[in-house]
Amino acid sequence: MNRPIHCLALTLLALHLTPSFARSAVDLDIAGRITPQACSVSLSDSGLVDYGKIPARTLNLTDFTVLPNQQMGLSISCEGPTLFALTGIDNQGNSSPDPQVFYGLGMNIHAPSERLGHVSLSLRGPVGDNATLQTLTSADNGATWTPEPHAYPRKLMAFAPAGVLLPGPLRQLVASLRVDTSISPANTLTLKEEVPLDGSITLDLKYL
Repeated sequence: MNRPIHCLALTLLALHLTPSFARSAVDLDIAGRITPQACSVSLSDSGLVDYGKIPARTLNLTDFTVLPNQQMGLSISCEGPTLFALTGIDNQGNSSPDPQVFYGLGMNIHAPSERLGHVSLSLRGPVGDNATLQTLTSADNGATWTPEPHAYPRKLMAFAPAGVLLPGPLRQLVASLRVDTSISPANTLTLKEEVPLDGSITLDLKYL
């Protein structure tokens, strides 16, 4: 979500009344940040990965079925050099077998306790402002960064030249977003009716 001006946060302090004293004023705090540049993010194929119909008989009985990986183009365009990061938000987090690593694939609509599988994301071959870059990941809100192509849920992802461990401002960035999807073992799923896969992930751009 790209907001040149972040939402204002208002905090009203409680007004306390006692028989001997009553406050005649209340505090109002206004916070926010005005960013110098605005960025837009886009994905090819409208951000949709569609595996079509998958016959239940083709699923592994006791192991995860790994579907063919899909790749789509990620593009970020800013009005000027901007320091930013991406973070993946799992809109089906309750269906993930490991929310620190995998995104969820949704629950079985016919058996709501059954997790359908998981999705992993990774960013490949990033190029920013015509220079080859590496992907950095931060698990502490940008205090430290490590080279890591996988886009783990809720962790920050940013970009820098090889050997550099701090992200720098960019105007343009393109990369390949790889989507790896696995379906849970068939013997853990109720498959008497058609079951829709329902993964949903938001890539949110944050200004650093």
